[in-house]
Amino acid sequence: MAGAEEILRFFNHSFIISNKEGRNNLVTEADHASEKAILEVIKTNFPGHSILTEETGDLPQESDYKWIVDPIDGTINFAHGIPINCVSIGLEFRGDMIMGMVYNPHLKELFFAEKGKGATLNDKPIKVSSETDVMKSCR
Repeated sequence: MAGAEEILRFFNHSFIISNKEGRNNLVTEADHASEKAILEVIKTNFPGHSILTEETGDLPQESDYKWIVDPIDGTINFAHGIPINCVSIGLEFRGDMIMGMVYNPHLKELFFAEKGKGATLNDKPIKVSSETDVMKSCR
């Protein structure tokens, strides 16, 4: 995954950090590199789709589809060398979220969900625990 490769390339190395508007709102050189890699993949494979990214902003097209991208979700953790960060990407169709994924390259965990089809972790189905499951685990 292109954005994740950039996260790993910069992780625990020197990189430029700057502040965006607001308190504790960092952006790093790695955020920009990850976003650039993700945008290249989306634009190559879905050139007519709109895109909304955390760093670049809105890249509108005449399309029913919109990709929503956070190239490093957890930038503060990333900047402090804490491997609890990920790439987050969602896909809307006519304003309705139809697909989403979150990938932590440090743990190699890929969470993926498609509307009406459930969710997976590394291609294995996952589900929300029932109250009974939680109570059993507390015994």
